[in-house]
Amino acid sequence: MEAQAKVNFNMQNLALKLPKAFNVPKTGEVIEGRIIKKTARNLYIDLGIWGVGIVYGIEFNNALSIIKGLKAGDSVFGKVVEIENENGLKELSLSGAQSQKSWDLIRELKRTNQAIAVKILNVNRGGLMIEISGIEGFLPVSQLKAEHYPRVEGGEKSKILEELTKFIGQDFKVKVLDFNIQESKLIVSEKAADEEHLKAAVGRHEVGDIITGMISGIVDWGAFIKWPVKTADEKIGNETLEGLIHISELDWQLVENPADFVKVGDEIKAQIIDIMNDRISLSLKRLKTDPWKTASAILEKGMIIDGAVKKFNPFGAFVEVACGETLQGLCHVSEFGSEDKMKRALEIGKKYQFKLLTFVPEEHRMSLGLFKEEMTVKEKIPVAEEKITEERKEIT
Repeated sequence: MEAQAKVNFNMQNLALKLPKAFNVPKTGEVIEGRIIKKTARNLYIDLGIWGVGIVYGIEFNNALSIIKGLKAGDSVFGKVVEIENENGLKELSLSGAQSQKSWDLIRELKRTNQAIAVKILNVNRGGLMIEISGIEGFLPVSQLKAEHYPRVEGGEKSKILEELTKFIGQDFKVKVLDFNIQESKLIVSEKAADEEHLKAAVGRHEVGDIITGMISGIVDWGAFIKWPVKTADEKIGNETLEGLIHISELDWQLVENPADFVKVGDEIKAQIIDIMNDRISLSLKRLKTDPWKTASAILEKGMIIDGAVKKFNPFGAFVEVACGETLQGLCHVSEFGSEDKMKRALEIGKKYQFKLLTFVPEEHRMSLGLFKEEMTVKEKIPVAEEKITEERKEIT
């Protein structure tokens, strides 16, 4: 019994000492060896206890860029293509081994959520082309961090491409977002690589904070503002954050073009109105007096007011009303019978008298009707100018 136990123990030790002898490489596995000889068409590799490997034919041609820099004695990895050919050699693929090791690296980067530096090789309208260990990848525009996001008014594709081209040759830090080996697809994200830093910086702010920053970009749907972040001891550090002022938060009046209200480089104050994950939304108008509240002391339903027609749409005409504050209301198309009749009755930029049909300052809404001259004098209709005069008298 004791002798049998000793035999088992010795066999276990032998297995531990010579594990590779019992683990003959299979087709598709990557093994390491040392170059014995390089010719114009063949590469011979010493695989130790597993014999000699050879790279030749199409595999030699596929790996020319790799083989060019190799010499006898160099260590290389090869992927087993044929376990043993008619000459007793293991046929290997250097390019296949490199590809597999590269995908193994990508798989590990994804598993550990680790960031890696990549060089921007090329661009298209959708984003930037990168490479990780020989595997081509794609960095979509949507995955760029804020400071690299192209700010192009009107979203013109040629200008976006022009902005992206500036990044060629630069190093970006990214994380693997998604990959598919069978489809040779690799998607990376710069935004994800910056998320920890971003979360820490965003964490120093809360809704209601007022920041002072600079307009860093203007787009159709609003304006971007960038500002320095205070450190824990309330000092201004080198870190910056960027947020969006949506077009609806630029001013209390209707904004059609953000560039009419702010310019890139303008220094302004804005209030944080929402923080969602790493996105900060701000408002410019909330630091101004709400003109609808002010106007509620002057305007009332049924009043006759002057207004200038600003624009038409299928629903009616937008009218700008000056009553101490500038507001916009809608004169509905139904007041005229059709869009054509409305455009014949009104002219853009011209002033008319309107009757205030509804006025809801809490909802920033008023509807107007074109005032008809033939209305009888018997109808006692208050005029906005008279009300404004009365208000001023009371103040004085």
